[in-house]
Amino acid sequence: MATLVLAQKGSPVPYVAAALAEFANESAPGSYAVEWKEGSSVQAGNKASNAVLAIGGDGKEELVGEAAAAEEIVRRLGTTAVPDDCARWARFARERLGATSFKELEAALDELNQHLAMRSFASGYAASAADAAAWGALRASAVFQRNLKTNNADTLGGHVVRWYAHVDSLPFVRRVAAGVAQAQQRKKAGNGAAAGEKADQGSFDLGLEGVEDGTVVTRFPPEPSGYLHIGHAKAALLNQYFAQLYHGRMIVRFDDTNPTKEKGEFEDSITEDLRLLGITADRVTHTSDYFQTIYGYAVAMIRKGLAYADDTDQETMRDERGKGIASRCRDLSVEANLERFDEMRRGTEFGQTCCLRAKMSVDNPNKAMRDPVIYRCNLTPHHRTGAAWKIYPTYDFCCPIVDSIEGVTHALRSMEYRDRNPQYEWFFPALGLRPVAIKDFSRMNFVYTLLSKRKLQWFVDQGLVSGWDDPRFPTVRGIRRRGMTIEALRQYVLMQGASQKNMLLEWDKIWAANKKTIDPVAPRHTALRKQGLVPVTVADAPAEAYVVDVPRHKKNAALGHKRTVISAQLFIDQADAAALDVGEEVTLMDWGNAVVSAIERSNDGGLVAGVTMTLNLQGDVRATKKKLTWLGQHPEIHPVEAVMVDYDYLITKKKLEEGDDIEDVLTPTTEFAEPAIVDANVAALPAGSIIQLERIGYFIVDRVAADSELGLVTLIRIPDGKAATMASKHKADAAATESKDAKKKLVKGSPWDKGNASKGKKEQQQTPSAASASASASASAADSSLGLPPHDAVTSMYSTPHMHGEVALPPSSDVTAMYQAKKYY
Repeated sequence: MATLVLAQKGSPVPYVAAALAEFANESAPGSYAVEWKEGSSVQAGNKASNAVLAIGGDGKEELVGEAAAAEEIVRRLGTTAVPDDCARWARFARERLGATSFKELEAALDELNQHLAMRSFASGYAASAADAAAWGALRASAVFQRNLKTNNADTLGGHVVRWYAHVDSLPFVRRVAAGVAQAQQRKKAGNGAAAGEKADQGSFDLGLEGVEDGTVVTRFPPEPSGYLHIGHAKAALLNQYFAQLYHGRMIVRFDDTNPTKEKGEFEDSITEDLRLLGITADRVTHTSDYFQTIYGYAVAMIRKGLAYADDTDQETMRDERGKGIASRCRDLSVEANLERFDEMRRGTEFGQTCCLRAKMSVDNPNKAMRDPVIYRCNLTPHHRTGAAWKIYPTYDFCCPIVDSIEGVTHALRSMEYRDRNPQYEWFFPALGLRPVAIKDFSRMNFVYTLLSKRKLQWFVDQGLVSGWDDPRFPTVRGIRRRGMTIEALRQYVLMQGASQKNMLLEWDKIWAANKKTIDPVAPRHTALRKQGLVPVTVADAPAEAYVVDVPRHKKNAALGHKRTVISAQLFIDQADAAALDVGEEVTLMDWGNAVVSAIERSNDGGLVAGVTMTLNLQGDVRATKKKLTWLGQHPEIHPVEAVMVDYDYLITKKKLEEGDDIEDVLTPTTEFAEPAIVDANVAALPAGSIIQLERIGYFIVDRVAADSELGLVTLIRIPDGKAATMASKHKADAAATESKDAKKKLVKGSPWDKGNASKGKKEQQQTPSAASASASASASAADSSLGLPPHDAVTSMYSTPHMHGEVALPPSSDVTAMYQAKKYY
């Protein structure tokens, strides 16, 4: 690992080198340890040392100055990561975007702006070293930053501002910002604690104690009893974050202590998901590696009188713990406890009725301290150790032991374990082990979402979902299948920070971050809803259909072209056709303008059965209000049959409370499928491709036609973070139905009988005479008591006499719709 030390007040501030190093860490985690140092130089008395890169095994080889450090980082990235075009723009960034003269910088910005006009990135269609170097140069430019803060986009270039904002949100850039902020916080606090990132990011200040650079060891201990969910992703990323921050190590330890729930397939999936998240462990271990050692510690506790074997039944034990009553087995002799524990180890009939409990407390106010179970029998073969063991330690017992043995310095875990922290700390003096500092952070909880593996397993067992990778599940695989990118997931989790404030998060921000990631690189395609499809005849189009090449993304030429059929016979959506008017000019997207000359409707006058148009290709597409998606017909190139799938939340309640029954809050319908036809280009897309169906939304190809029993391409809608799409569909439908029912009940009536407005239809549908009599009768009492005029004398408007007396009007047959004028001749 190379070490890059940067001066916070260097001239210039070495953001180029910092960004390049963090970009390198993106593809090869741990390549560079990046450290920000207070002052204008790294080496005392050497003003040119705004950055120092130490390389080599002993770190004695040093490159001084940002330019030298940046060049070395680019060189070490290799030709694969830095192709010629990328290297050219990286040099451009260092040499020209670092200009201190506004005139020189303006010329460079103009060139960059033109280059970015149709691009999302400086080189290629993904972030590269060129983007890192260019961002770093502009971040260090006081002139650029001043104009950026004053929203002077015209001076800087609109495309440059757009690009800069996008790169500024990428994870490797966020880490640069976090490093600067942490260095500032360390100076301010004077205790070496990790600092928070930007103002719009969660705090990273956990107040880690006893931190020494290079000695920090963290661990992520997943249980292989299910798939990683988004909460696990946060824990894994934070443990990696602090290990890298202090140039330490991270251990991934599989907590495989419950053979009933654990499987090898879960372990494999967790390993793969961590790899996708960019998390590389310095060491991978299993709790099962230490079963013999843990067993030895349990025997030692019994010999010290700190543990006892209890054969109390589960229900009685739960009741006694709740009431603070000591178990009848608590004072058994050491010999009796050792004999019982041996029966547990052998899995005898009596041994299976026992469990081993730590003798902590009977009536501690913290119930987690009331003689917790630390060993229990389980005859199920273990997926790694087979039938070698018939007893297994609990997580709470093995965790402090293995943490201490493996050299963990800081155990970071979510706040759900906070009540058990004293229990964790109790074991160290009891067993004579090196203590481990423990810190907790808030758990990520989302609305309408369950993160409990037990409850998620229930959905799988009940067949309510297709599996652990179901798009409705909050597992890493589930949200990836729904179109979440790893880049957006990492970015969002790190933005939450490591604060200890519990929050119920909405899903909008994470999906909005995802949209920001996929929009620049998602090819555009066309889809039409199959139901009510409307044929269109373009009267003056060429009789023979032909094919043209159209850009897949108008702002990203790197995505190439797609084949579009131009023909006289088209299809459009029923909803689009219903909104057309004869004589209206519309735009046929990727073709040109056309004028609606005729609309044919079905016999009942409802649905549109056909539309005729004439082309007006010289028309201004910016002047039309309606832009229509369409699909042409060709004898050899046919639209593809597809199904567009969308999902609702699995439960109808934002937050499940203790005591809530899942079955009471199940969403009745959570999957919505809509048949469609899509352009022929979609047939060639592999599963996992992310696209935008124009005027509909973003989708991911979940299944290609060849893998479908019905020969359909399955497209799953990707949420875009907008409030309308993130709302519970079930609640929206229920609200709409309730509103509709309320409107049916409201019947307009006399101001005198408003109280009767909500009566049933039978009352409202009386004959006129009956209604009149009823109204008169109901109002008469009020009329006389309040001194009001009789009910039948009241009109809905004031009545005034004619100013010039009564005027006889001509009969209606003589009245015309316009004024009449006498003929002059």
